[in-house]
Amino acid sequence: MESGKKIIIAIDGFSSCGKSTVAKQLAKELGYTYIDTGAMYRAVSLYALNKGWVNENAINENALKADISNIKIHFTYNKTDEKYFTWLNDEMVEDKIRNIEISNIVSPVSKLAFVREAMVQQQRIMASHGGVVMDGRDIGTVVFPNAELKIFMTASVEIRAQRRFDELIAKGDNVTLAQVAENIALRDHIDQTREVAPLKKADDAIEIDNGALNRNEQFAMILDLVKERVNN
Repeated sequence: MESGKKIIIAIDGFSSCGKSTVAKQLAKELGYTYIDTGAMYRAVSLYALNKGWVNENAINENALKADISNIKIHFTYNKTDEKYFTWLNDEMVEDKIRNIEISNIVSPVSKLAFVREAMVQQQRIMASHGGVVMDGRDIGTVVFPNAELKIFMTASVEIRAQRRFDELIAKGDNVTLAQVAENIALRDHIDQTREVAPLKKADDAIEIDNGALNRNEQFAMILDLVKERVNN
């Protein structure tokens, strides 16, 4: 890639499609900043949960809205472990936001207009100088509609549920494949039907069904697309 030419790469798609995995790979390869927008909404959900403002059935929207300006999220990268970490204010919350409890509340929280407005503002500040890989649900349609490269990732519910189930079991979580599949199907529905910034493929996004691709194949395919955009 040419020195000094840095673009914004927007990776959207369904939950558990491996968006974060490939985005992190790209950021490392390109020397770009990685922003996990899904983690940002998970962090907001954790904040609300800790305050007692949310459960699987209801959200105290007024309380969360009144406090939303106090929620600051940023990311760090540990070169030794080659891992990215999510910070909620002054606390590292990477492990706390990756469980089934947060998965069950993140979609209702993230569809709130004031939550999305606050997070999009933070995301745009993070990416103000370019050289960014950002993944989420509405990056190419709302956050950065003029991104130089837009990817939309998808795979069947069955494949995504198995992937997520394997990750959770490896972490020691006590869940069933049926629970994970139900959660993913519900999140798909909420993400696609919410009034504010619903999940959808941008008109100029390149769709990739990675159900039959391994991580290396997927990474190579998207890296070629990045090089093509930069060189053009």
